[in-house]
Amino acid sequence: MRGPNLTDDERHIIVCTLFEYSTKGKPKHRQIKELAQKFQVSRKTITEWWTKAKTQRTQGIPLDVNSRMPGKKGRSKITCPVEFVKTIALQDRAIIIDGLAFQVKHSRSTVYRWIRKGLLRSHTSAISPELTTDNKFLRIHFVLGKLYLDTLLRKLKFKDMSPCVHVDEKWFYMTKATQRYYLVNDEEIPYRSCKSKRFVVKIMFLAAVARPTYKENGDVLFDGKIGIFSFTFEEPAKSNSKNRAVGAMVTKAVESVNRDVMKEYFINKLIPALKTKWPQSASKNIIIQQDNAKPHVKSNDPDFVAVATSDGFNIQLQQQPPNSPDLNVLDLGFFRSIQSLQSSKPCKTVDELVKNVENAYENLSVECLDNVWLSLQACMIKTMKRKGHNDYPLPHLKKAAQRRAGTLPRDLVVDDDLVVECITYLHRMAGSYDLNVILENLGADTRF
Repeated sequence: MRGPNLTDDERHIIVCTLFEYSTKGKPKHRQIKELAQKFQVSRKTITEWWTKAKTQRTQGIPLDVNSRMPGKKGRSKITCPVEFVKTIALQDRAIIIDGLAFQVKHSRSTVYRWIRKGLLRSHTSAISPELTTDNKFLRIHFVLGKLYLDTLLRKLKFKDMSPCVHVDEKWFYMTKATQRYYLVNDEEIPYRSCKSKRFVVKIMFLAAVARPTYKENGDVLFDGKIGIFSFTFEEPAKSNSKNRAVGAMVTKAVESVNRDVMKEYFINKLIPALKTKWPQSASKNIIIQQDNAKPHVKSNDPDFVAVATSDGFNIQLQQQPPNSPDLNVLDLGFFRSIQSLQSSKPCKTVDELVKNVENAYENLSVECLDNVWLSLQACMIKTMKRKGHNDYPLPHLKKAAQRRAGTLPRDLVVDDDLVVECITYLHRMAGSYDLNVILENLGADTRF
């Protein structure tokens, strides 16, 4: 069987071998046949090289039996018009690949090939909250308030986030409107139906998490999970059905979560759970960070203050900057991790949905929660770099690899020049803003 085209080096080896063992210009007996079998080429081809090489030696010119074929064969590859793609409007290269293929006048398979080679990449764009100038100002001010100056290392670092608890609410659904399944070829396609997508059962949950803390030997001292509470209630069934008898207790969702309901959950569920699970050795001065939703409890509510300052605790509420879900651990990634676990467990009743969510909350690893807190610090650094804007990609720190290597830091270090830029920006945006107040809060000296 004919082999692949020989390289130039292999051609030279064959010719030099013939010269080495030749006698009076004639090759050794059967040597051409042996070389042809070894290199899987025809004897005629080797004979042509041998004749050509003898002529060159006779004429005193350098030996040259290199291939005259070009380096690459076949039709030319279709190059990706990168610069032209940049000029195409985003709406003309969104949703499906056909739009981009039509614009560049090539087939879909060609565009797919460019993507596989890394010449193009797909990106899913999520809508971010629109920020005003005031929003950006408050975001920078909020982040700067989380820093302090390490006088020993002379570096700006994030304050200890252990005494900070993040709370937020989220809807969890009985099922998704679109669900992906992996089937065998001869399996029947699953059929799901309901009267309307609006009728898919959903429950709102209130979740609270703190940053996990560890002992000196690396064991978990506190997993950071305060609790997740469903906005549900039980009432007796008013009529018979195939699912339960009249009078049986039925779990239902709270239809309207207003400030009174939220206040009840804070006072009767969140604060007691926080006091029960909080480590004895930890500081009792705790900050609960929440967003600016209207139903949330106000920091000066007398009933909340009475419960929050009892039993030796001093719990205070703090509002995060408006339109800033990226500054809350739950919105940043913890809820998404819970939902991925919850959605993998089928459920048919409200009780099963509540149980699945609670199990997903408890089963999520401590390392995952700790990683999200570190991602929060990375997002804060990005916020400072973007002068309060949220138009940045979520930073990836390769936390899992660093954790395995034992090099994952507890807190991130902030560049001094970046802080100076942010302080200067704040001072320029608000001339009446007292620069010394920020410096005192950072514990920094005049070099900042």
